Amino acid sequence: MDTTKIKKILIKNITYGLILIAGLFLGWLIFGGSDNHDTTPEYGHTHEEATNQLWTCSMHPQIKQDKQGKCPICGMDLIPLKTSGKAEGAIDPNAIQLSEEAAALANIQTTRVSRQNPVKEIQLYGTIQADERLSQSQTSHVNGRIEKLSVNFTGESVRQGQTIAIVYSPELLNAQQELLEAGKMQAAQPALVQAAREKLRLWKLSDEQIAGIEQSKNGSPLIEIKANTSGIVVGKKVNQGDYVNQGNVLFDIADFSQIWAMFDAYETDLPFLKTGDNIAFTLQALPGRTFTGKISFIDPVLDKTTRTEKVSGETDKKEMLLKPEMYANDIVKAPQSQVN
Repeated sequence: MDTTKIKKILIKNITYGLILIAGLFLGWLIFGGSDNHDTTPEYGHTHEEATNQLWTCSMHPQIKQDKQGKCPICGMDLIPLKTSGKAEGAIDPNAIQLSEEAAALANIQTTRVSRQNPVKEIQLYGTIQADERLSQSQTSHVNGRIEKLSVNFTGESVRQGQTIAIVYSPELLNAQQELLEAGKMQAAQPALVQAAREKLRLWKLSDEQIAGIEQSKNGSPLIEIKANTSGIVVGKKVNQGDYVNQGNVLFDIADFSQIWAMFDAYETDLPFLKTGDNIAFTLQALPGRTFTGKISFIDPVLDKTTRTEKVSGETDKKEMLLKPEMYANDIVKAPQSQVN
C-alpha cells in the first residue's frame, strides 16, 4: 500500500516537471527566438556600415578610400567620411557636404531653382555735380576797370537782374557822346542815330537806359553788370580795380535747382545700362535717405586709364540737401533681357 502511494507521488512529480520544462521551452521559443531574430539583422547592419565606411583627407576631399591610411597627396592621416544619415541614399561623391554651422560660417545661401526674369544688380559709385546745362559765365560787356564788386566771395547767392559789378569804361562814355551828337542831326541823318543806339545795345544797355541818356543829354562812364541768371557763384575771376576787356569772365554761376549724380560705370556693366533707367542712390553724408532719378546721359568715350564711362543721373534737388562733390552710392537693377 505504501509502495503504491509512493509510485503515484513520483508519477505526479514527474508530470509536473515535464509540464514545467515544456512551458520553459515554449517561452524560450516565443521570446528568446524573437530577440535573436532582431539581433541578427542589427548586427548585420552594423557590420555593413562598418564595411562601407569611407575615409577622406581633410585637405583634399576628392581623396576617398575604403580603409584608413595616408593621403597620397599630402601624407596626412585620413579621417572618416561622414554620411548624411538620411534614407534617400548616399551622397554624390563629387558633392561638398557642409554642416549647418559650417554653412553659416561660410555665409553660404541657397534658394530653390525657379523660372524668373534674371535681374543684374550693378553697384555704381560717384559724386553729386551741378547740371552743366544750367551753368553760365558772367562776362564784361565793355572794356574798362572794375570800379565796384557787389559779389565778393565764392559761394554767394545771386539772383537774375542783380547788379554784381560796376565797370568804369571811357569807351562807353565816347559811345554815349556819339549818340548825343547824332541826335542833333537826327532829321538829316536818322540812320546815324540808329547806329549809335545799336552800338549801346550791343554793350547790354537797355532801351530805357538809352532813352534816359537822350533825355538827360548827359553820358556816364560807369556801367552796371547785371546777373543774367540766378544761382550760386562757383568761380570768382576778378577783384576790384582789375582792368578787363570785353568778353572777359567775371564770375561763374551755377544753378543748383537741378543736379546730376555722376557715376563711374565699368565697361563690363555698360551693356546693362541705358538712358531712362531708374536709379536710387544714397549719400554717405545723409545715411538712411534714398534719392531717385533717371539716367539722362552715358558718356560715349571710355576712360583709357580707369576703363570706366561717366553715367549721369538727373534728379531734382530736395530741401537743399544735395551739394556738389558729395559721395553717392547707387544700385541699378537692370533686367538681363535688355542686353539681347
